[in-house]
Amino acid sequence: MLIRRKSIEQVESSRRPARKPKFAPVTLSEQDGVRYLHFGTEWVQGAMRIRKPDWPELEYAQQMMAWMLYLDAPGAIAQLGLGTGTLTKFCYRNFPDATVTAVELNASVIAVCESMFKLPPNDERLQVLEMDALDFVDDPANLGAFDVLQCDLYDATARGPVLDTPEFYRSCCACLAPGGIMTVNLFGDHPSFAKNIKAMKYGFEHVICLPEVHDGNVVALCFKSRPDVDADTLAERAAAIVAATKLPAKSWVKGIKSAQ
Repeated sequence: MLIRRKSIEQVESSRRPARKPKFAPVTLSEQDGVRYLHFGTEWVQGAMRIRKPDWPELEYAQQMMAWMLYLDAPGAIAQLGLGTGTLTKFCYRNFPDATVTAVELNASVIAVCESMFKLPPNDERLQVLEMDALDFVDDPANLGAFDVLQCDLYDATARGPVLDTPEFYRSCCACLAPGGIMTVNLFGDHPSFAKNIKAMKYGFEHVICLPEVHDGNVVALCFKSRPDVDADTLAERAAAIVAATKLPAKSWVKGIKSAQ
């Protein structure tokens, strides 16, 4: 299964379009009980196991939850780039005391998530916003508002994340509360990787990359402040996460150790 890009919106990095942006067509496929989201190509943009709609089917999506090793009770979580709603649904179901906000520029993606990927309707805890992620992180109302940001933003031509400047990552960091963490889906064998890591280090005090999965996906953990958590504590938290959610958290700990 080809798994590379996560949003092929035809929008330049941080450039404001003069007219309403055009989007590639939203298409679907199904195989072996898994429903896949595409944007007019064979590339998989997200997936949902039909019998387990709230489970993160793809390994990179599971790694995007690695912030759980450091934060066990977030109060506010935001997702930049909705995809199939995988992370939004998982956070909504597993953190009942948290508010969950998802930001998506393409109205068709929101509609297909609601109709085909079991995205629940907005309520007092869940809010899906049709807007540009850059406008969201630059909004003064969001300063220090979130414990967790999860970023999965890609363009139409495989040039790397749509938003990738030092200023963007600095704005993301500013949206985090003290001790906050951002996870970002990158593409390890693409020229955009080094550029993004450099930009992240401009915006965040500490950045760790987990081992590459799938067809090149690499998840980066970006810390507003360097975490002070020892190996034994990480191992204990990983065991608790596995027991509670079945996420492969022990492999995250191994990846973090290898990156340090």
